[in-house]
Amino acid sequence: MSEFDTGLPSIRLVQGFIKDKQEVELKSIAGDIFIGKIQWQDANCICLVDLDERSILVWRQSLVYIKPKGGVLFFLSSKGILSISSF
Repeated sequence: MSEFDTGLPSIRLVQGFIKDKQEVELKSIAGDIFIGKIQWQDANCICLVDLDERSILVWRQSLVYIKPKGGVLFFLSSKGILSISSF
């Protein structure tokens, strides 16, 4: 099991999305896009509650990006944030 390092910028950023109840878009490596609010995170997964109030468990390793509704992309890896891009 991987260690959950709350000091990593990516972990703190996702915690901010949770605290602010920010609606986000998650994109998986398979190309699936999920929209909703992140309910919780741990070292392996993120739980997203979608627009229909369903909980979706997403493995961190399957994520390409997390994009808050509003125009900023956060590209993630197991080591943290790779880059931040505004559009």
